[in-house]
Amino acid sequence: MTAEGWDHQYVELAGVRYHYVRAGQGPLVLLVHGWPGFWYEWHRVIPALAERFTAVAPDMRGFAYSDKPDLPPEEGYTDVVMAGDLAALLDALGQTKADVITHDFGAVWVQRFARSFPTRLRRLLLMDPPYPGIGRRWFAPAHLQEVWYQLFHQLPLAEELVGSSPTATAAYLRHFLSHWSGDAEWLTPQVLEEFVRAFSQPGALRAGFNCYRAAFATRGRGAFAAEPVQQPTLVLWGTQDPILPYEWSDNLGQH
Repeated sequence: MTAEGWDHQYVELAGVRYHYVRAGQGPLVLLVHGWPGFWYEWHRVIPALAERFTAVAPDMRGFAYSDKPDLPPEEGYTDVVMAGDLAALLDALGQTKADVITHDFGAVWVQRFARSFPTRLRRLLLMDPPYPGIGRRWFAPAHLQEVWYQLFHQLPLAEELVGSSPTATAAYLRHFLSHWSGDAEWLTPQVLEEFVRAFSQPGALRAGFNCYRAAFATRGRGAFAAEPVQQPTLVLWGTQDPILPYEWSDNLGQH
């Protein structure tokens, strides 16, 4: 299904115009993407969820068809800011709380949301989440070959190189979308085209990279607080994830 066949809506949150897709009726479920992601990464599950829920998949600030504020990363793209946007989105939708499904960078933002706005989160589903129990293993020498891109994204020339042509953007995104997937068949030319179009929006590459710059600048202070997430939480973990090995789920019970 192409992106044109969905119910696209917009709302202004604290001066930032947010794009989201909405489907179904019932209790609200927010689908929060990671990087490189945007609402479309959920297009295969939204129809099933919409049979029982109101499924809302936003493009977080800086991504795809939402605004991309030209702010320093540590001011405009931190987990604090993203969590605040999620709370504001609930207000705009007229909802006091929601279930949330997320992964990757979205899991970082939502862990901050769970700790900062505990009464707004009903239930949480995390997939292969970065979380405090991983600790120093993230930057172990053997793991650095998998997270090289996070260091590359710190460089101002990163968006210039990746965005130098549609071919370059497609090659860069194709690498991650295929390398991180357990399903080699899902990344069709049509799906890749949707991702390239989204990340070819003016400022989208820079803003996406700014999330990594913000994380490095703040060292994730607060998102990974000591207290456990209190809301009912289900964690699903892929056994072949090259970035977040299944073995790293060993400390989930503490957090």
